[in-house]
Amino acid sequence: MKGLNNMLLDEKVLKQEERAIFQLRSLYQKYGYSQYKMSKFEEYDLYVRNKDFLVSDSIITFNDTSGKLLALKPDVTLSIIKNSQDSPDSVQRVYYNESVYRISKGSHSFKEIVQAGLECIGCIDTYNMCEVILLAAKSLQAISSEYVLDISHMGFVSALLDKYDIDDEAKALIVNYIGEKNLHDIKTVCEKYDLSEALFEELSSLIGAYGSRDEVVKKLSSIEMTEDMKKAVDELNSICSVLDGEGMENSINIDFSIVNDMNYYNGIVFKGYIQGIPASVLSGGRYDKLMNKMGKDGGAIGFAVYLDSLERLEGTEKKYDVDTVILYDEKADPSAMMKAVKMLTDSGTSVMAEKKVPEKIKFRQLLKFNERGFEILENND
Repeated sequence: MKGLNNMLLDEKVLKQEERAIFQLRSLYQKYGYSQYKMSKFEEYDLYVRNKDFLVSDSIITFNDTSGKLLALKPDVTLSIIKNSQDSPDSVQRVYYNESVYRISKGSHSFKEIVQAGLECIGCIDTYNMCEVILLAAKSLQAISSEYVLDISHMGFVSALLDKYDIDDEAKALIVNYIGEKNLHDIKTVCEKYDLSEALFEELSSLIGAYGSRDEVVKKLSSIEMTEDMKKAVDELNSICSVLDGEGMENSINIDFSIVNDMNYYNGIVFKGYIQGIPASVLSGGRYDKLMNKMGKDGGAIGFAVYLDSLERLEGTEKKYDVDTVILYDEKADPSAMMKAVKMLTDSGTSVMAEKKVPEKIKFRQLLKFNERGFEILENND
């Protein structure tokens, strides 16, 4: 056991997502977040009641031995809220590293998807929001120095739409098209529901407002602000000021096309991107409305990192499966063989000892072991 305790972890054998798990776990613990563990199963009814919150409404279900309908969990946040204690006067900080089971966008089939993330629940104030968004940015930074965190505010979008007499159906369509930056279909909706030209002009300004805090505030100057809209802008300003103080100003943008369901999200929302992956690898926001819908007091803000996306960062296919293949015969001394292999592995070389060359194995070097030591048969460098 003593030898095992002294073994060092060789990071070369870890996949990108495995390295990220260790880095993120360490990061979250430094900020006082404790690990949250949960079952792979939840009652199916939990997801039926909140299906609009889910990425996909396709869920794997089964009956347990008592006949109760259960589901392989497609989401972590719902489980955390369900099992959280009401804490309107304090804050609960939890992080997780869990698998969820849902349809993959790429394969259109069910897949086990590994996520890491955190939730901050309870009496949420400006500091808590800044802390969570800072940790979102640091999570991206831990994975790659080439990252961007795009921030929006559902309170601003909602307040803008509330200025006009818009029914829920039109509002939902407009929010969807804002997310697509689709001015053409927004124009169609405005015409269909006889909405004012002023609304379309303000939505055009909103969609075009992308960039740094100063750039976006300037672009929004053409929009007539209500008190709720000003409050949302002030909140964005406060958060961006904190992130600027952490030296992240060049990696943070405001982008009002980042939208989520207004039935659940009421404040800051954000998505994170890293170089080399076309889709977002991080998503989060403030979801007080979901808390209220599930009968919980207080607010909540959190995010998830989609670790399965990091497979795309693994780079090109490995050139070699193993560094060295050693050929030996029945006459070889096992003790001498073991010492020879140990000598190579101690130097950082991966070794495969075989009696004949394995099929379809790519190796850097082929050696033959005999009483005189190693004889080089092939060198592929």
